[in-house]
Amino acid sequence: MLSGFTIVRNAITFDYPIVATVRSLLDVCDEVIVNVGRSSDGTRDAVAGVGDPRVRILDTVWDTSRAGATLARETDRAMAACRGSWGLYIQADEVLHESGAALLVDALCRADPDPAVEGLLVDYLHFYGDVDTVVTNRGWYRREVRAVRLGCDIRSYGDAQGFRVGPDGRRVRARLTGACMYHYGWARPAAALARKQAGFAEYFTEQPGPAGETPRAALEWTPGLRRFTGEHPRAAAAWVAARHGSGSRIGPYRFRLRDLRFYLSDAIERATGRRLFEYRNYVVV
Repeated sequence: MLSGFTIVRNAITFDYPIVATVRSLLDVCDEVIVNVGRSSDGTRDAVAGVGDPRVRILDTVWDTSRAGATLARETDRAMAACRGSWGLYIQADEVLHESGAALLVDALCRADPDPAVEGLLVDYLHFYGDVDTVVTNRGWYRREVRAVRLGCDIRSYGDAQGFRVGPDGRRVRARLTGACMYHYGWARPAAALARKQAGFAEYFTEQPGPAGETPRAALEWTPGLRRFTGEHPRAAAAWVAARHGSGSRIGPYRFRLRDLRFYLSDAIERATGRRLFEYRNYVVV
């Protein structure tokens, strides 16, 4: 049995694609646990409106005094409610592309008999400014652990970007899958981004790229911006269509000495296929 799990709070206010998020998990999961923190908008109704009996809502009150650990704690609470032997985690601003469903199932079947494998990796596309632009520099993680073996002391780590094992925080032993997660966290209108930053300021540490700033009139320009020419996940089609032409403006190009590291590392990666000094929450096995 494969369980999906996520956490969400004030998804309508912050313009998260939570309905698409949940539906994308239903392509592959036997159940989906959604930890819905007490919200001031219609978040719970939106999740319940998915209308699938496999969706199970946990009604919770988040203790934001724990700063960034709040998100990890609530993720652990959702994971603990899973009844499967593996759990597939997704964040409320992510959508799993349907092409990855078969890849994940195949990888899980191959990994399950091997106890040395504790997690599975998915690749990432990070949208920035709008739903037609992706950012590719090494300041944005290219993959992360999203499927984990349950019951072996795996815990959400930091502000819930990834996972670690045990009280000492050992890195997860994980395999590649080729499945792709679409991250829309920075592809929303400026007003929604500002509301999110204001509402999450007490415990959310995410910033728009390396040394980024809280979004105001425009997002900070960053190296590695590319036009997206592929297809968005089927589950996100309506959400994406409603946001074409309504993203956040990206500021003008600025030459900065600190960006030279991105140009250099990107050149090395293109030439060798290796991303040097990449931060990882995992060890590939």
